[in-house]
Amino acid sequence: MSSSVNRRQFLAGATCVAAATVVGGVFDVGPAQAAPGTYTPDWNSVDQHPAAPEWFKDAKFGVYFHWGAFSVPAYDSEWYPRNMYQSGSNANKHHVATYGQPSAWPFHNFIVGAQDLAGNTVKFAPKLKSAGGNFDPDEWAQLFVDAGARFAGPVAEHHDGFSMWDSQVNEWNSVDKGPGLNLLRLFSKAIRAKNLKLLVAMHHAYHYNGYYDYAPAQTDPSLKKLYGQLGTAAENQLWYDKLKEVIDRAQPDILWQDFKLDAVDETQRLNFLSYYYNQANSWGKEVVATYKDGLNGKGEVFDYERGGPADLTSPYWLTDDSISSSSWCYTQGIGYYTIPQMLHSFLDRISKNGSMLLNIAPMPDGTIPQAQKDILLGIGDYLKRFGESVYDTRAWTTYGEGPTKMGGGAFTKPTAGTAQDIRFTRNKANNVLYATVLGWPGSSVTIKSLDSNRIDLSSLTSVKLLDSTAGSYISLPTPTQTSTGLTVTLPSSAPFSAHAYVLKLAFSGVIPGQRPLAGAACFTDVDYAGTGAVLALGDYTASALTSAGLSARTLSSLRPAAGCQVIGYSGDDFTGTSWTFTADSPDLRVTGNNDAITSLKVQFNPSTYLRITNVTDGLSLDGGGDVASGSDLKQWTWDGSPNLQWQAVEVGGGYYKLVNRTNGMVADGWGATTGGSPARQAAWNGAANQQWTITHRGDGRYSIANRTTGLVLDGGGNVSSGSVTKQWTYDSSTNLLWTFTAL
Repeated sequence: MSSSVNRRQFLAGATCVAAATVVGGVFDVGPAQAAPGTYTPDWNSVDQHPAAPEWFKDAKFGVYFHWGAFSVPAYDSEWYPRNMYQSGSNANKHHVATYGQPSAWPFHNFIVGAQDLAGNTVKFAPKLKSAGGNFDPDEWAQLFVDAGARFAGPVAEHHDGFSMWDSQVNEWNSVDKGPGLNLLRLFSKAIRAKNLKLLVAMHHAYHYNGYYDYAPAQTDPSLKKLYGQLGTAAENQLWYDKLKEVIDRAQPDILWQDFKLDAVDETQRLNFLSYYYNQANSWGKEVVATYKDGLNGKGEVFDYERGGPADLTSPYWLTDDSISSSSWCYTQGIGYYTIPQMLHSFLDRISKNGSMLLNIAPMPDGTIPQAQKDILLGIGDYLKRFGESVYDTRAWTTYGEGPTKMGGGAFTKPTAGTAQDIRFTRNKANNVLYATVLGWPGSSVTIKSLDSNRIDLSSLTSVKLLDSTAGSYISLPTPTQTSTGLTVTLPSSAPFSAHAYVLKLAFSGVIPGQRPLAGAACFTDVDYAGTGAVLALGDYTASALTSAGLSARTLSSLRPAAGCQVIGYSGDDFTGTSWTFTADSPDLRVTGNNDAITSLKVQFNPSTYLRITNVTDGLSLDGGGDVASGSDLKQWTWDGSPNLQWQAVEVGGGYYKLVNRTNGMVADGWGATTGGSPARQAAWNGAANQQWTITHRGDGRYSIANRTTGLVLDGGGNVSSGSVTKQWTYDSSTNLLWTFTAL
């Protein structure tokens, strides 16, 4: 782990690949598929493994910790063993000043013990409290329970190659060297004694794939092993052998792995997966394997480092984050995020179909700093009181609303919300909706997502405020629903202090189906009930529907977003009989295609006129009237003019042409090669520079990318009415985001 630029660069590709495979938002993927009795080391076999079992989706929150020989210098980060060898780096300068030149005072001195320049003995040698030290794994486990964690465990080996168990394949282990303790066994016993699921984290793929790039070549065979210099075949075998030992010794419920799996030999990756899954079958356990790269992602759970998606995303996912803003391991002067930052980010992530694994950074002697305990206990206090809205819940059709945007990929900073921000979850019976407000909103709150245009609340029976004691509630007056939202009257002042407040909305039957802001909501039962998923714009084969939580030939009702349509096909790959749905369809039996749709496409309705509005400047895309071909696309204050109205017509392959209502011309990238070039208009000729991909980025916001240039439409910031619409390389700026409003 690291927040360094290098780390971000390593993960950028993996994150993009994962993001490209997810499809819309799932709010119930139904029962897990049956696991095969035996797995073989090939993708077709291991891909059948159920990735996220029910217990994992119920658990929501876990804790792990970066603690090892890299913690001893208490400087830089957990990448100290790498950085100390990089001449001129801060870690290198510190090392030279404190210990001496790395060539004379190497990293393994932190393991075997040596004196620094001041004459102090330096060694990773925590002692148990029972032996007069400060380390007590039982106290750690109790802290995790008090934090509300449902799973926990150690980093059993980081990039440095030091194994925290009695390894028979790696003499650089915590039993033979360093503390002389089987740390993995101690943690496994303590954590399971508290009835928590056991997570074991392994980071050793990068150990021999770049971590020690700056370390000198070793001649001693044992040091070659520690510094990842055995050679490709031996290193790949050692990678697998270490995992096999961890699996057999700890029987982990979750085996979490860090990045660079894509650099590990594919045969060994498959050997690992099949071995782990077969062993789990023999234990009678449902297990989870996570990944950041290098796996197919069908039988495993994708993990976002320090982040998460911007919107509700499938399949079920995980994020690993840290309470420290500066390092994953303990360092002097380590900085911390606040309780609201960590808690609100956690609530945001579970609302988007994910769980969170939170890292702490113990001191080398086994002491957990009080500031870290305070953050964990702050989260635990919230979960103790309001856990019914977190544990055993599922994401709803919409993750939430409000001005604070969180997530958007890996390495996105934990963010505290406001009293205007709301996040949703629901119970598994699908008859209770929880609306969590990230601050006290005052004497009333209006939930915009529950407006009368998007959802029928006639079956709503009560709205209560979760009280400060678990299982107790404050009854509230009957709320009022209008076209602007559901307004709930609250006490005149906050009845208790909390970092977030939860409204419990109970229904006489299942929660009514909600019209999505984008794409289409599809359901396995009539009247928008049963298993459902929100599908973004795109083409969905049978396998893509399965990945989204919907099996082929199970759809019984659907609701397109305003301005969208669904085309269903009886055959896979968009073949056979087709049906087009442009409005709510509560019972597909009426049209004779109940349980008949095998593949489908979600598109903008080509006959609907749309207002396309920039998120930053609030101006609408403007054709300008009867202008000449080649004229610049502009932006204008919305006034209802047909100059500001467009049709988005799919032309094949997921590409759209944007047709202006007044002049009939289409938006044209015009072969731009640099950011800042204007977008133009021209008569439709079918060229690639007139075709655009429209990608939902969350909250009903889209990017619009040109097929030829690869650039996206850019409003340019807070510009004046009449300004030219430009093109730019896509990034996180709202200048590049647009909303589509059906007229």
